[in-house]
Amino acid sequence: MNEVEIGRGKRGRRAYSLDDIAVVPSRRTRDPEEVSLDWQIDAYHFEMPVMAAPMDSVMSPATAIAFGKMGGLPVIDLEGLWTRYSDPVPLLEEIATLDPATATQRMQEIYAEEIKPELITERLREIREAGVTVAGALSPQRTQQHYRTVLAAGVDLFVIRGTTVSAEHVSSRVEPLNLKRFIYELDVPVIVGGAASYQAALHLMRTGAAGVLVGFGGGAAHTNRTTLGIHAPAATAIADVAAARRDYLDESGGRYVHVIADGAVGTSGDIVKAIAMGSDAVMLGAALARATDAPGGGFHWGSEAHHHELPRGERVEVGQVAPLTEVLFGPGRDARGTTNLMGALRRAMANTGYTEVKDLQRIDVVVSPYKVR
Repeated sequence: MNEVEIGRGKRGRRAYSLDDIAVVPSRRTRDPEEVSLDWQIDAYHFEMPVMAAPMDSVMSPATAIAFGKMGGLPVIDLEGLWTRYSDPVPLLEEIATLDPATATQRMQEIYAEEIKPELITERLREIREAGVTVAGALSPQRTQQHYRTVLAAGVDLFVIRGTTVSAEHVSSRVEPLNLKRFIYELDVPVIVGGAASYQAALHLMRTGAAGVLVGFGGGAAHTNRTTLGIHAPAATAIADVAAARRDYLDESGGRYVHVIADGAVGTSGDIVKAIAMGSDAVMLGAALARATDAPGGGFHWGSEAHHHELPRGERVEVGQVAPLTEVLFGPGRDARGTTNLMGALRRAMANTGYTEVKDLQRIDVVVSPYKVR
């Protein structure tokens, strides 16, 4: 265990962010054309190992359909504006123009509108009829309230996503969501998270989840470290959860649970390093919010930014770099890792000799901290 002494009465484990590591080329290189970016979870096959984050600045029904047709897994936020308002476009445009000093308060007012079950049904129907994989996300707090509506509307994959999700939530006021029983009773694969430690991830895997989201407080729009003092550097968190996946594979007699990096994956290099640390796929938020056709209009925010009691995020300006298709597949318009994300992943795999995403998890890495200028 890599612990350091913080003071005489406290020791802490050294943890690493994705900026702290780099991958190391091997003795073999390949042609990029020979590289496959395919990813399969349960019965669902995708042409790239990417989930789109269920955030209003990233996914609308229209962008979810477009992203799905490009080969990724779109996830729509079933607690977002699209399930609260029949036409949220004017509100999205307003959020993009808010003064930073009053943005949080106004967003709290906008998101105070109740979630409407009929809009959940309508949004999922729209995506399903477009012929792409349908995935919707609820927080653990809202899952018991709305999951029947979600299942009746028809989803292929169900995502339970929160800042942190545990398999053992304790409450003396209400009956908490029993993840193991809940997942067992569902007929669709469930992806759940976030988790940021070996033990937390192992417990989530034992619930029967098909995938575990890894991350806590590392996203571009999160302020958890400032507000709660909680943060889990992504490289170490992914490696810990990947170790839990390995041990659970032995424990369960061969059941493989996918590890999905969620948060702190903002550039193409971050995608490469997240997979190198052990993730099977990545969930992208800010990286996709930079698309000119993203609903956020150059801004990015999550549900934490408008929490009614304790906001733990903020609306951030990420800018606009290119249409979604160029963000994913190029051509690249700059050298900062914000466009042609999949082309960069393919090139990195070719330069290090790997043809399958899963194999890239075996690559050597070094600790080599740097700051992007």
